[in-house]
Amino acid sequence: MKIGIIGLGLIGGSFALAARKYTVGVSLYGQDANPDHLATALALGIVDHPLEGEQYASMDVILLAIPVDACLTLALPLLDQINDNALVLDVGSTKAAICKLLELHPRRNQFLATHPIAGTEFSGPSAAFAELFVHQAQILCETHKTRPDLLEWATQWFRNMNMEIHEMEAEAHDKHIAYVSHISHISSFMLGKTVIEKEKDERTIFKMAGSGFASTVRLAKSSPEMWTPIFKQNKENILEVLKEYISNLEDFERHLKAENYDQLFEQMKNTNAIRTILAGINEKNITNQ
Repeated sequence: MKIGIIGLGLIGGSFALAARKYTVGVSLYGQDANPDHLATALALGIVDHPLEGEQYASMDVILLAIPVDACLTLALPLLDQINDNALVLDVGSTKAAICKLLELHPRRNQFLATHPIAGTEFSGPSAAFAELFVHQAQILCETHKTRPDLLEWATQWFRNMNMEIHEMEAEAHDKHIAYVSHISHISSFMLGKTVIEKEKDERTIFKMAGSGFASTVRLAKSSPEMWTPIFKQNKENILEVLKEYISNLEDFERHLKAENYDQLFEQMKNTNAIRTILAGINEKNITNQ
């Protein structure tokens, strides 16, 4: 089986390594806009061969692990070039735009929209590892539009990697992911920006930053090249979330100015309910290990 990976960063590289680990008889081809990423992926054995455009037609599977704006540029011509039994997948953090773009393509049934809920703050092929997706959710969107045999193969492929499969409509995916992922990245970026702007002495940040600060701004190390297009494509959902988030921040500010400490205490106490939700997630992951 020939699998082509377009985009050899953390996600694409990890899929390549997972495919090598969990798929028998696989030959891996890689392509990246950054020549250094391709060279690193070849040197590390993440992929076996470079992937050229004229080889698209010979691939059994092509996985798009590139920024979501680049996906919109490449997906249509890519579907034009694949063979009649190949499958194209994307792994972007937004789904509505690409699903709408491809809805009328004659080979729409050879495309599967996916979003693995996995990642780290690191990027590039050197950050990739085969176990990134173990016990992580894999969201599949508009599965009824993918050819049944190709969908069955992909689903089994993900299960072989020990991923947990969930199906969702593209619009619902984008709305929910704005709450549980996109707003977290915005918060992290803006907290990091605030601290850098207000605390000019880097040595003080280093000395006084505890694990709480480090964990909160961890996502601020994420790639702007990847996240700017995500924010652009999911703008409306993110603006809705931001409005609510900013309202809560302003409410906290009002109570603090008015010295309404009982109200602040109650707000924080009520928010502690998140412990139960997160404990359930952690317990699930421990149980599955």
